[in-house]
Amino acid sequence: MIRVILPAQLRILASIDKEVELADASPKTVVDVLLALESLYPELIGTLWDSATQTRRPFVRIFACEQDLSTIPLNGLLPNEVLTGSEPLIFLGAIAGG
Repeated sequence: MIRVILPAQLRILASIDKEVELADASPKTVVDVLLALESLYPELIGTLWDSATQTRRPFVRIFACEQDLSTIPLNGLLPNEVLTGSEPLIFLGAIAGG
């Protein structure tokens, strides 16, 4: 089971109350997680990544196990702690401005 934490605005968009548990799927990469999320919550399609270019949206950051995973390829393997459900995969909306 993989636990996913989404930004508040995306939880509101998809009518999600808390973290998402992907128990039926067996994702191994961020792309797998994104596809599973979009399958369960079609409202999220295109909000976290661009599936055509296989890139995350510019203001979306990905964290797990106190590490920034935003710089690794989306098809890279997730940490074992995420795969076992002991740590969540966290998507955060970055803030910019001045």
